[in-house]
Amino acid sequence: MGKKGLKFNSKTIHGGQHPDKAYGAVMTPIYQTSTFAQTTPGGHKGFEYSRSANPTRTALENALASIENGTYGLAFGSGLAAIDAVIKLFAPGDEVVCTSDIYGGSYRLFKRVFEKYGIVFHFVDMQDPKNLEGHINKNTKLIWVETPTNPMMNIVDIKGVASIAKKHKVLLAVDNTFATPFLQQPLDLGADIVMHSATKYLGGHSDVIVGGLVVKDKALADQLHFIQNASGAVCGPMDSFLVLRGIKTLHVRMQRHCENGEAVANYLANHPKIEHVYWPGFENHPNHAIAKEQMKGFGGMISFIPKNGGLKEAIGIVEKLELFTLAESLGGVESLVGHPASMSHAGIPKEEREKSGVLDSLIRLSVGIEDKEDLIADLDQALM
Repeated sequence: MGKKGLKFNSKTIHGGQHPDKAYGAVMTPIYQTSTFAQTTPGGHKGFEYSRSANPTRTALENALASIENGTYGLAFGSGLAAIDAVIKLFAPGDEVVCTSDIYGGSYRLFKRVFEKYGIVFHFVDMQDPKNLEGHINKNTKLIWVETPTNPMMNIVDIKGVASIAKKHKVLLAVDNTFATPFLQQPLDLGADIVMHSATKYLGGHSDVIVGGLVVKDKALADQLHFIQNASGAVCGPMDSFLVLRGIKTLHVRMQRHCENGEAVANYLANHPKIEHVYWPGFENHPNHAIAKEQMKGFGGMISFIPKNGGLKEAIGIVEKLELFTLAESLGGVESLVGHPASMSHAGIPKEEREKSGVLDSLIRLSVGIEDKEDLIADLDQALM
């Protein structure tokens, strides 16, 4: 049947990939070059300068498009560089409606970089898509969604938001970093753009910084590629190679992340010293039914609040953990713990953080693929 119509697990390994034409290398070579020889001005083999395109990066872009059921992929120097390119589609006076519970780096980019150029951002609780209607007007050009959200694990109905976006002829972009295309594929649910911090689950080994965009529309892809080439926010061939390698094991890693995440979430939910656990796999999660419908599993990201705890209590727990490493980022094979208020979301003013539930007592876990019994034992000793 060839490579068309492959199922997801096969796509992670073969999607958009071909043996190298030079020597038949099965793995895409690292083309560590800035430029390419031409036989005559403009006479080249598809590549002329690595900012515009590089064979290793192109292979990654094809893989990204394949696993997201898209047509065009673009790979950037970071997830924020990818978001930066999306917002550069717009002009002063244009408006963007964003999920209220959003990654701190995205908030910082929107508010402290782009807002001074006249682009207006509205932060809206999208757990009910109807909340969008009062914030969309003739100047609205984009709806920006995270689901599950970082760090509150809120779920946004992508189909529901897509219906509203199409009614108003507004673009819909979805940050799919937490779920990955293993769990959900936003383009199939009506999104126009999918964004990844490929640093996280796609790379999967905490050894690279890369971002990605995937779209279906050629005109939109051409605009984004122009912005990327003009701004120069590309990733290098070695970084591209590492994410390509990571994607090949995405499916097996995500299965374990989900299994371990469920075990850890249930452990925390039944612990007498825990006030609340945020994980979309619980039936009492506000949008559990939506998560169950649009996702194939509930992932390995969990947030929780200790009972009667504050900043001191939260810091004490994260410092006592041993197997969970206290560090920025997420999605690697190793388990990580973070304190959003002082780490990933420190760039958001305290008052704004707390409106969306990011309290000083909140702790976020990225559950890795270790033995779940060891992870639970580590949490047990830290919560004593």
